[in-house]
Amino acid sequence: MLYWVFKYVAFAPLCRLLFRPSVSGAANIPKSGAGILVSNHISAGDTFLLPSMIRRRVTFPAKIELFHGRGVKGRLLSWFLTMVGQRPMDRSGGRASASGMESVLDVLRKGELLGIYPEGTRSPDGRLYRGKTGVARLVLQVGVPVIPVGMIDTELVPSRLFKIPMMRRPKIRIGKPIDFSAYAQAGNDRDVLRWITDEIMNAVMELSGQEYVDAYGTVAKAALEAGKTPPASAGHRPGAGRPVPPVPAAAPRLEVPPVSDVSA
Repeated sequence: MLYWVFKYVAFAPLCRLLFRPSVSGAANIPKSGAGILVSNHISAGDTFLLPSMIRRRVTFPAKIELFHGRGVKGRLLSWFLTMVGQRPMDRSGGRASASGMESVLDVLRKGELLGIYPEGTRSPDGRLYRGKTGVARLVLQVGVPVIPVGMIDTELVPSRLFKIPMMRRPKIRIGKPIDFSAYAQAGNDRDVLRWITDEIMNAVMELSGQEYVDAYGTVAKAALEAGKTPPASAGHRPGAGRPVPPVPAAAPRLEVPPVSDVSA
């Protein structure tokens, strides 16, 4: 309930009033049923701007540490994330991560929309970085369509009045759903997982208009923090030069003989 209160009483009106965002392609989001909204991530504002500007509810997995904040600010954030139904994601690995993934899968099994940032981190310089294959694993495991999203001009910059961080007419471009159901039998095939991820990132790139870097965003962040030059732009689309993996054959159906034909 609080999700809709925050959305329609606070976030949506404020976003429209202060930022004057534009949205194109909203009709590409199915009116019902599960799906994964896959977006680039250039600002902390992306996480509240996108859900505010579309009709359906969107759940984003958040780092589990945010649900155990300390102090007034940390506890307030933890309360807010819990009240609006966001799901904690444990990234430490092992059983803890598996449990967090079940929570995320539950969103899709209920027929809802899940929001994912495949880069795994905000872009440190506005370019689009290599996607992680976790989104492809989700797609194959649950068999839901992927809706690519391009976020444009969502950087928070100081305003002239009181230097309050603001967005300047951000744009949201939503692409047509992509169906990868033909690869449902691929399991953990690395080539398939990487190909699906690259296809998703290419769709996002075409919507956002960003330069693509064939390296992970965390690598670029580490380079910048160390005073080094970040990786150069790839100059091509994600996955360029990689062959399209063959569609896996469906598992053969076992012929069960009639009961009368089974030996005693």
